[in-house]
Amino acid sequence: MSTADIVVKQPPCPVIRKDRATLSPAPAPAVDATARPERRRDPLRIAARLSPLLGLAVSIGLVWWGWQAGVLRSLENLQGFIDGLGAWGPVAFLVVSAASVVFPVVPGGLLVVAGPVLFGPVEGTVYNYLAVCAGSLLNFTIARHVGMDLIERMFSPKAVEKALGWTRSPHFTRLFATAIALPVAPDDLLCYLAGTTRMTWRTSVLIILTCKPWALITYGLGVSAVLLKFLPW
Repeated sequence: MSTADIVVKQPPCPVIRKDRATLSPAPAPAVDATARPERRRDPLRIAARLSPLLGLAVSIGLVWWGWQAGVLRSLENLQGFIDGLGAWGPVAFLVVSAASVVFPVVPGGLLVVAGPVLFGPVEGTVYNYLAVCAGSLLNFTIARHVGMDLIERMFSPKAVEKALGWTRSPHFTRLFATAIALPVAPDDLLCYLAGTTRMTWRTSVLIILTCKPWALITYGLGVSAVLLKFLPW
């Protein structure tokens, strides 16, 4: 038998049968359309919401301490305590008042009333003017460099949307000046929002420095005079 006649028989190759179920891709998990995306807690937003309560608690604590220590038993005791602090009294008042305009931990209206009570009508009004103007201009500067993101995190959406209606007006400069001169307008928020507009730094300085005294005199001196009249001092 020749070599050509030898036929090498190989075993048949096994047929690999693939099930259709193994070839089809796995079904995608069902997406719940009603599920809300998880929101991360914003520390700044939480602090802005809780800061008024913190300021109120601190104010109540200071009043309680002042009454127990005898500082608030009479106007003479209170002013004597402030005089005993020396230069640190006005410095602390200026820093706290300006900071409360930028981040309202303590209600700004309370400090405006406290100025004439603590330091007298003339000196207290001057301290109020310096602190509030510094804080208002700082608000404008911060918003000019940061934008709306910080404002929307610090203030409620309803308050921001309402104040934005002022900025959309073609007469916003006049409205801003009027609001700064009035003691009831949301000055802090408006100063922030003014920094996001086309208003120049020079215009904002001019409006704040010239219009702010009228609100401070009307509110600070007026309310402090009524307060001193009814307090048992």
